[in-house]
Amino acid sequence: MFNNHEELMKFVRDADIEMLDLKVIDLPGRWHHMTYSTRHISEKVFTDGTGISLSPYQGYRQITQGDMKVVPDPSTAFIDPFYEAKTLSVICDILLPDGQPYERDPRRIARAAEKYILDSGINARSLWLPELEFHVFDEVRYGSFINKSFYSVDCEWGFWNADNDKWPQLGSKLGASGCGQADAPRDRLFNLRTEMVRRIENAGYRVKYHHHELGGPGQMEIEPYFEPLLRAADSVMVMKYMVANTARQAGKTVTFMPKPLFDTPGNGMHFHQYLEKDGKSLFYSDDGYAKLSGMALSYLGGLFRHTPALMALTNPSTNSYRRFGVGMAAPMSLFFGESNRSSAIRIPSYSKNETDQRVEYRLPDGLCNPYLAIAAQLMAGLDGVLDKMDPTAEGYGPFDFNNYTLSDEEKAKIRTAPSSLEETLEALEKDSAFLTRGGVFPEEIVSAWTTLKRDELRIVKSRPHPAEFDLYYDL
Repeated sequence: MFNNHEELMKFVRDADIEMLDLKVIDLPGRWHHMTYSTRHISEKVFTDGTGISLSPYQGYRQITQGDMKVVPDPSTAFIDPFYEAKTLSVICDILLPDGQPYERDPRRIARAAEKYILDSGINARSLWLPELEFHVFDEVRYGSFINKSFYSVDCEWGFWNADNDKWPQLGSKLGASGCGQADAPRDRLFNLRTEMVRRIENAGYRVKYHHHELGGPGQMEIEPYFEPLLRAADSVMVMKYMVANTARQAGKTVTFMPKPLFDTPGNGMHFHQYLEKDGKSLFYSDDGYAKLSGMALSYLGGLFRHTPALMALTNPSTNSYRRFGVGMAAPMSLFFGESNRSSAIRIPSYSKNETDQRVEYRLPDGLCNPYLAIAAQLMAGLDGVLDKMDPTAEGYGPFDFNNYTLSDEEKAKIRTAPSSLEETLEALEKDSAFLTRGGVFPEEIVSAWTTLKRDELRIVKSRPHPAEFDLYYDL
């Protein structure tokens, strides 16, 4: 929104901004915030940073060395529509007490990944388009105790409520799947999504479209336009913030969980990506398969090579691996194909041109920390480019068949992505050198990340599952 802090401070004065809200991300990908009154605020907040304790932030320094600084990035400022006082929110970078960038700060890692492109000898920048999928419900209940655990999500337009007296029954309900781009009155959330989009755009991020997604009641998608790496990651955080809080204001609740409903398509976050120079995509070639250049093929080869490790960052929850399955529009088969949505990497057939030729990595989901997930994908792709990897020689396609219709024998010939968080963490521990090249990811990030995620695994694995009572209680 602003080019520097002088422009921001002038706007604060001219627009009578009462509060300056500083937003800081933790390692898993949640925002925290602290708020300054603007009556007596000093410009040193922008030049020197402001002191903060990172000990409450997962994955960072503990209480014995929690003192840090955060510095607002004026280019990320937006009027926050959710506070009564007129508030300007700004995303911050994290610094060490001496003013040096904090090595684990996800925004530092994203910036370092952008710089690594040039350092590696490739004169280009990377552009990203994240597809944001989520569910909107009327209510959610969940808990886990010593004697019980439960979850329940509900919405008025759910097909399971066809005879429920809790809500008026007006018909036009959606089924469990096959609901992509449903029109009104079956799509009841057009106005809500439009308000979400309005607020995202007011915050400075362009949106291409929104619609009801393939899954059952309440599954939505909002798709922005391409942005450079760091700004694309910022946009994911802003979009999630606007989506969740706009729904809350309307008395509804949002989740980006990959699999909140059983036996229906889940929520992914497909990343369209390419390298660009002088307004042209370096992934384009007039005579290549699906108009892909040799660089593009090597790039997607790098993505395939490192997918087992990548998924620890792009699919970082136990719930992430419940999303995958036949017919769920979430392929685990590691191959690429033109216009093929049963492949892990799809080459969109509607963008085969020298301006924005791209590849779409379809595995990730919205529970990732977008800065880490995007930076990691870039590092994997660049590893393939620098190694001049040939994905076809490695058995990754291209294949133009429907993977879901293959026999078990035919499927066995195609490599698959990991099927659990545990698998991906083990892969990341064995394959992390591509991340740390050029100092992009700090060496310590792997142990910090795997420690956090193994704690989550322990929490889930140590508790009885409701389905186990169905299976075993009276055996």
